[in-house]
Parts: sequence; structure tokens; C-alpha cells
Amino acid sequence: MPNPSLFILVWNRVEFDLVWKLPSRRNERKPPHVPAGVRIYAIGDVHGRADLLASLLLQIEVDIALHPVSRPIAVFLGDYIDRGPDSKEVLDLLVTPGRTPEMVFLKGNHETFLLHFLKTPALLDNWRQYGGLETLVSYGLKPPMNPSFNDQARLARDLASATPESHRKFFEALKLSFVCGDFLFVHAGLRPLIPIQQQIEDDLLWIRDDFLLWDKEFEKIVVHGHTPVLEPDIRFNRINIDTGAFATGRLTCMTIEAAKIMPLIDVRDWLDELPDVETSHDDTIGSEGFQRVSASDNARRAGESNAVAGYPVRSPDSVAAIHAKRLKEDVKVYDATARARLDPRRSTNASSHPRR
Repeated sequence: MPNPSLFILVWNRVEFDLVWKLPSRRNERKPPHVPAGVRIYAIGDVHGRADLLASLLLQIEVDIALHPVSRPIAVFLGDYIDRGPDSKEVLDLLVTPGRTPEMVFLKGNHETFLLHFLKTPALLDNWRQYGGLETLVSYGLKPPMNPSFNDQARLARDLASATPESHRKFFEALKLSFVCGDFLFVHAGLRPLIPIQQQIEDDLLWIRDDFLLWDKEFEKIVVHGHTPVLEPDIRFNRINIDTGAFATGRLTCMTIEAAKIMPLIDVRDWLDELPDVETSHDDTIGSEGFQRVSASDNARRAGESNAVAGYPVRSPDSVAAIHAKRLKEDVKVYDATARARLDPRRSTNASSHPRR
């Protein structure tokens, strides 16, 4: 098996198509690509980090405005809930009507728990080991640390009442995989030597070593999450973009366009370096971005208290929402310097200081 360190890229680079020049059997083939006019935004495991997700959705809007493409597609690799503090808010963001761009939602292993728990409350003994109690709390429930059988039944009833129908439909509509060009998107991975069409759900959602240690090609380049890594791991046969957002604060978004693969910069660094704005009446009325930011209570309060015409805006998410709105209306209102600071594809000079 090739040395894994050969395939870890340095993430302050601007272009990432060099990944296909790494040692592999693919050197003799045409580089893997997605169809012309398509750009994929692949998003790793969110795990209840509504704050990071709200910011990332704005970052994607800005990227599309600065780098237009015929068909942008956001592909979420699953694990929207558990572990992090705001699972319900994550779902609120994702089921919001009028989303842009086109979105594909894949199923993660954590999504198997919630609906099963509603039918089988005793499942909580297992679910809690995967961060299920944090999800219950996000829906306004107050689970005891060691729930009894009666507690579990009560919590299942309370969760059923607290779960919006839109959330249930979201869970029921999740896909197991998505193919675009030479890439397959799935939560955990594939069972080697089994055709894609014959893969079973348990492997697609849970597999680890048999997939991760496979050193030969798959039918497609597999883009996956499930197994946390400190930074995105790009190999000749797979790309892992689960960077442990719930613990590290880093939610990765990888773009794939034609044969180029590159991440958007860390959304926290991007927010830190955005140009300041002062609001106008048009910015604060009917802003799609403000509605999206509203999923985060802190961001909403900061946005509302500062979003007064003529006053500087101090909430980073509100600043990003205003920039996204203005860019969609007319990119030319920004000069080259401002566009460069807004660009999610730029390299960042932000220090690697500890993050929450």
C-alpha cells in the first residue's frame, strides 16, 4: 500500500488538480472529472454544528456569485445530527424552502437512529453512545443521564411531538449514494470488489477499515466522510472530508469542477477576513441571508441589533449574508481587492490559533 502521507495535501495551496499527479494507476488515464458545466460542493459531516453550516451555506453562495457555473450542486455526505449542540437547527437550515444551489442529501449512520428510536425507545441505550442525548436536548427535551425504560418511552413520545413533519420527510428522503461523472458520493465507503449497485446499506453507512485500507481502484473515486481526519485526505481512489466539525470546528467543503479538486478555505478564517459593511434599508428587508442566519440564536440577535441602516454590522454571519446578497445583485459593486477578500478559494494568512 502506498504511504498515506503521500496523499495528504497542504491546504494553503490555491489549485488542487495536482492531486491526480500523485503516484497511482490513474496516471495513464484521463483525469477523473464531472460533466461540463457542473460544480460539486461536497460537505462533510455536520454533526449538530448549525453555526458552521449557516456560515458555509453563505460561503457557497458567495463562491457561486464570484465564480458562476451553470449547475452548482451541494452534496451533503450525511451525519447531520448528534454529538454537536444544534441538531434541530441544522435540520431547520436544510429544510428551508427556496434553497440555492441544488442540493443532494445523503444518509449517514447517525440518521438511522432517530426514526428507529421513535419506534423502539430502548434503542436510546445505543443511540446515546453516538451523541443522541445532544440531539434530544436540541429538540427541547431534557433526558436524564441514565434514562430508565419509562424515561425512554416518554422521551420517544416527546420527540415524536417535537419533530416537525418537514424533518421526518427529510430523513425519509435521504439517499444512500450519488454519482456524478467519475465520482461516487457516499457516507462511509464501499465494500471492495462488490459492484456499486450491489453494495448493502450497512456498508455504505458504517464501513471503515476494509474500505479505508483498500489500496486498489474502485469503480469511481469515492468521496466520503464518517471517519474523522485532521484535514481532508485525498488519495488516488478516495477522498475523505470528515474533519470532525463537532469537535474541531472545521466543516470541510470540497469543490469538484471538471478535473479540478480544491477545498473552500476554512469558513471561520473566511468570516474573520471579510470586508466590513454598513447596512442600507435594502440590506435589512427581505434578505434571504438573514433568514438563513436566523437558525443561530446568537447570530440572529447580533444581526438584528446591528442591522440598522447606516450602522456597521458586527456579526460575522450577518456581514456574510449582506455580502452574499449584494454579490448576487451585482458583482461589479466590489472592486478587485474586495472580491479577493471575499473569495472562498483564496489562500488564507490566518494563524492556526486554537478554535472552539
